[in-house]
Amino acid sequence: MKRTALAGIAALTLAVAGCAGSSAPSPASSGKVTIQFWHAQTQIDAKVMQQLVAKFNASHPNIVVQASSGGTSTGDLLPKVTTAIAAGTYPDIAYIYGSYAANIAQSGKTVNLADRINQPGFNWNDFYPASKQIASPGGKVIGFPALIDNLSVIYNKKLFAAAGVPAPSPDWTWDDFRSVAKKLTDPAKHIYGVNYPTGGDLLDTSWRFFPGLWQRGGQILSPDNKKALFNSQAGVDNLTLWQQMATVDKSVYLDPTASKAEPLFTSGHLAMFVSGPWEVPTLNEAKVDWADVPLPAADGSHQTVSGPDNWVVFDHNPARVNAAVEFLQWLTAPQQELTWMEGSGSLPLRPSILKLPGYQKYLQDYPGIGPMAANLANATEAMPTLPTWPRVVDALGTGIASVLLGQATPKAALDQAAQKADVILNVPG
Repeated sequence: MKRTALAGIAALTLAVAGCAGSSAPSPASSGKVTIQFWHAQTQIDAKVMQQLVAKFNASHPNIVVQASSGGTSTGDLLPKVTTAIAAGTYPDIAYIYGSYAANIAQSGKTVNLADRINQPGFNWNDFYPASKQIASPGGKVIGFPALIDNLSVIYNKKLFAAAGVPAPSPDWTWDDFRSVAKKLTDPAKHIYGVNYPTGGDLLDTSWRFFPGLWQRGGQILSPDNKKALFNSQAGVDNLTLWQQMATVDKSVYLDPTASKAEPLFTSGHLAMFVSGPWEVPTLNEAKVDWADVPLPAADGSHQTVSGPDNWVVFDHNPARVNAAVEFLQWLTAPQQELTWMEGSGSLPLRPSILKLPGYQKYLQDYPGIGPMAANLANATEAMPTLPTWPRVVDALGTGIASVLLGQATPKAALDQAAQKADVILNVPG
């Protein structure tokens, strides 16, 4: 599922300020508990989800899950949920982007499962670390992980062969990466070595900065989330590498919309594509001869960034909360999750899924996705979950873009972004 823009936060702030009582369905007189599930999936994915819901309903006679897309897609569901919160018509479960976790938690309508996640049936420690962190803003646990992804390097095998450049090694370094990108750049044929988004979605711009920062020992924010730390020497070194590639080597396609790199790659004009598993269906449909490797390493670390999303549970009454939790425990259990993966192409939420017999069929059905799934082991750290996070991302992304476009130096741009972030972090609103 493609990463999308950080839109809708203002709508959320307005909506949670006017929360009303719920008018959603209550448990039926028959003793059954009915819950509303807005999954935001469309077309083929929605069919798979409906099949899973039907299976749950058939095997759980005391719970009725009424599933729908919520009337929109994942990218547009948040405004609908926030409007429903204000109107008191919100669902019991909704798919919410991880970047909105802290904001939706402030609505006063989410649950806190922190005292339940270690009970039998949750298998909480079987989720990947980054997904657990995103589901736990401010120490609350507002639901279950719904999706996990990561950044890696997708490369065009034919372009590598034509240039006489060996395929990237899983053990490569950032120096190797820079050298390969330069060798594969061919201005005469309009071929770029690699991509970097500089506009359209500043979260996407910042996303690609975080792995190199972490790998070099840097952090985004201080432990108390009061001060930006991304302008450390680790951050400067990281951004300097990309600056040199973009302004000196001219090996980077600077994508002003965060959406042009994909067609550039599928048309054979981009040798390496820093992206994620949401690209697999498009790449295979376009019949691109591609493969995938982890991000290059600094100091031996191939740390990547992950953008997990959540099944957020909303609080109507204890019976409905319990029913929602029971459904999500079932839905995110390994066997059901594998069924979902086979139908949607999503990555495994739990490492234990990789050991299931059906996992090999999943790998066969989605050629090339195996390394992306294995790369989840490198996603050990998550982005902050703060209400002010979208504005911090805007400040950082703007600074990164200015450097890649040759308008500022790495240190000056990161220092300025950090100053803006510090004000945002300490003067909310």
